[in-house]
Amino acid sequence: QVQLVESGGGLVQAGDSLRLSCAASGRTGAYAMGWFRQAPGKDREFVAAISYLGGRVNYADSVKGRFTISRTNAKNTAYLQMNSLKPEDTAVYFCAADATTRRPSSDIMEYDYWGQGTQVTVSS
Repeated sequence: QVQLVESGGGLVQAGDSLRLSCAASGRTGAYAMGWFRQAPGKDREFVAAISYLGGRVNYADSVKGRFTISRTNAKNTAYLQMNSLKPEDTAVYFCAADATTRRPSSDIMEYDYWGQGTQVTVSS
């Protein structure tokens, strides 16, 4: 079992930056990591993903050029640097681990473990 804990969310103004962290514990391994988000009344959607060694990344079109995913395996931690935030980025952000395919996939069904989420609110 793997436990994931997100942190770093908060209330910011449009144009500001935030960095989210996702700390993994338990039976950690060579997992791909992903970030997803869910706004009120909407389905959970893909944001970004990264392979275990960090050599492959994948971004949703809506965040390309603004968000950067990274990881530090020695700390079992993944990050999401979010710049130039917009009100439409407001959502609960979840991190997830893919222990099966290990690809930086955008497919929510490929992720095996999930964190509890952290709220990001961007005011206009």
